[in-house]
Amino acid sequence: MPSIKIASHPFSDQRPGTSGLRKKVQVFQQPHYLENFVQATFDSLPDRHGKTLVLGGDGRYHNDVAIQTILRMAAANGFAKVIVGQHGLLSTPAASCVIRKYQAFGGLILSASHNPAGINGDFGIKFNTANGGPAPEKITEAIYTRSLHLDEYFISDSRDIDLATIGQQHIDEMQVAIIDPVTDYAELMASIFDFPAIRALLCNGRFQMRFDAMHAITGPYAHEILEKRLGAELGTVINGTPQPDFAQGHPDPNLTYAHDLVEEMFAENAPDFGAASDGDGDRNMILGSRFFVTPSDSLAILAANAHLIPAYQVGLKGIARSMPTSQAADRVAEKLGIPMHETPTGWKFFGNLLDDGQTTLCGEESFGTGSDHIREKDGLWAVLFWLNILAARQQSVADIVVEHWRKFGRNFYTRYDYEAIPMEQAKQLMSGVEARLAELPGMVMAGRTITYADNFSYVDPVDQSHTTGQGLRIGFDDGARLIYRLSGTGTDGATLRVYIESYQTEESKLLDDAQQALADLIELSDSLARITEITGRDAPTVIT
Repeated sequence: MPSIKIASHPFSDQRPGTSGLRKKVQVFQQPHYLENFVQATFDSLPDRHGKTLVLGGDGRYHNDVAIQTILRMAAANGFAKVIVGQHGLLSTPAASCVIRKYQAFGGLILSASHNPAGINGDFGIKFNTANGGPAPEKITEAIYTRSLHLDEYFISDSRDIDLATIGQQHIDEMQVAIIDPVTDYAELMASIFDFPAIRALLCNGRFQMRFDAMHAITGPYAHEILEKRLGAELGTVINGTPQPDFAQGHPDPNLTYAHDLVEEMFAENAPDFGAASDGDGDRNMILGSRFFVTPSDSLAILAANAHLIPAYQVGLKGIARSMPTSQAADRVAEKLGIPMHETPTGWKFFGNLLDDGQTTLCGEESFGTGSDHIREKDGLWAVLFWLNILAARQQSVADIVVEHWRKFGRNFYTRYDYEAIPMEQAKQLMSGVEARLAELPGMVMAGRTITYADNFSYVDPVDQSHTTGQGLRIGFDDGARLIYRLSGTGTDGATLRVYIESYQTEESKLLDDAQQALADLIELSDSLARITEITGRDAPTVIT
């Protein structure tokens, strides 16, 4: 069928955030809205002609419609081939895996990650480059700039593709390859971890685990890997069938939203190990029996035990963490004698470090961990990493974590999320703190002396790109920190995130409750930014 040119008009709100463009479904359903962003993306990639594109998403509402539109546009814009997950599904880690395995030009991933789905929920789209990772800022800015001037797009006047049937199809001269969305990823996991040891753990008749897929994309992956390939008991995976609205749940794997799993893991006869993943499969939460592992601690413990994993036995090249992530991993890097990198929030900032061989493990406090096996954070990878450690050490989750604290000290850590704050209030909060940064060093607050206060900036050690305005940091003489940051992943108002951290080595205090241990800093974080005064809220939306 012939390609046609459709007259359109620019949209002013298509600047990608830390993880692509996210808006309400109704915004993407506007005439030309999705098409304009896709065309702006393609126009920003002048060497796309004759190349291979990967395409898939987390199955949320509007995913199937968007897939068909993008396929027709890819054909009209010169792509030779598009690889699509069956039914239009690909977890974000699996998409990165497929891009890298088949040496694709890049990929379009349709997801709003951990944001709610459904007709009144959120939708998202982002471009990943040939390394499998999120597009760097120079590309996302080029896309945004083009979107401000775009007044036409190109699309094939063709029928819909059959997304249910694995095999080859065509749109005009472009080949469309429908693949099983799980197989390539599962094979990659088997090449990293000791599957026989994990299988022995899961099948020993004593060990019990639960994985909550939260009605999102990782259900098929968890069923295949945990239950079929590794022999976990049927029913180990709960909420394992993806639904367009995620069963009206919030697919964010934390103590608030993964309530089914948390209730079971803190019950009288809890399983030995519990985990959850988010909407698109790149986040994870790790639990032991009546025990929560913070994402920051998880990264540090994975690094300290990496020698137990076949793929990492040669040693780690380095560790990288986002700036708001606790400094627990820093202490492991120091002990191992390897570099520690502190980057802005956003997985794209790890890409250059990974490609340049400067780091092996990466992590963010927002429940994301990963390694150089792909260029995205990876929820199931983290779960398998933990299972491999448990199989090798034959200890409980709690025992492993407490032993780690005794060796390295404990970074008490919590994050307070104030969601859907009116934007003007959020700006008032941040500007109020920023205005005081210069005067804070040397002041004594919460019984500690402030040693530095700044707005975090970053110079990429590989390409020397400079990123500013990444969060307000206040550091104390005993290693404690307060950090204020506006999240770039929501679609309603603004989300203020406050990160609170202190370091403790006294063994008698290592098992203290984190909220109690941080109580003075929590109170200071509120008063310093005037959160209650400005917002009228006396508690955050979510505490992790």
